[in-house]
Amino acid sequence: MTVLVFLHIPKTAGQTVHNALTRAVGQRNVSPVRVHTQASSEDQFPPGYRLYSGHLDWTALEGLPPDRFVFSVLREPRERIASFYFYVRKEAAALSEEDLARPENVGKYRALHWTAEEYFFGGDPPWQQFVRDHYDNFYCSYFATRKMRGLAEVSGLPDEERIRRAVAGTAALDALYSTVGLARLEADVARILGKSVPIACERVNRGPLDPGLSRWRELLGRLGGHGSTERLEAFATLDDRLLGRLGIPV
Repeated sequence: MTVLVFLHIPKTAGQTVHNALTRAVGQRNVSPVRVHTQASSEDQFPPGYRLYSGHLDWTALEGLPPDRFVFSVLREPRERIASFYFYVRKEAAALSEEDLARPENVGKYRALHWTAEEYFFGGDPPWQQFVRDHYDNFYCSYFATRKMRGLAEVSGLPDEERIRRAVAGTAALDALYSTVGLARLEADVARILGKSVPIACERVNRGPLDPGLSRWRELLGRLGGHGSTERLEAFATLDDRLLGRLGIPV
């Protein structure tokens, strides 16, 4: 029986994929670890489940049964950055000011109350590390280090070496898909599970903006001057090159 491993990168249609797979295999067969902070690196994949799906570190991937199908879904890097930002703002707007003041919600508070420029480029060094871990060429750091917050391990490397390591890291996956090509994922999952699993036409966990709008263009419109557009653009340049190297259309 093939074990499914979905390495869910935030704001890449992941909740849609997760829900479809959960319905297909049954909730009791889904690992309870959905976010890397729920378990140690060695315990991201507790034994005995058919589906592992979430924002997971995957340094212990080889501990899973060899009969496994490991995959991830990618989105145009700039749209992912902007969608993630606006989604955090949406979540923040649903909280009370009292809840926003809690330490665990500092990111949501800043997304809602700081300007976009302050959010991405302001704050103290720990905050800047947090922002860069989640937004700065995330595909490169995730596939190079197998960690959700792995940027510090590769940030001092030359750009070409970071890309090379990311390409090498993807060799451990069985497939990479694009958010604009989910029909191929749907077909592969149907082949593995032996039944139809609707994915391509489903959409859950939408952000607050109209689906036809460019999230990136909207985000750039909220930035000030002083080179902020160029600085934020740099958060996607290596991922652009990685996607080109991998031949993945987004």
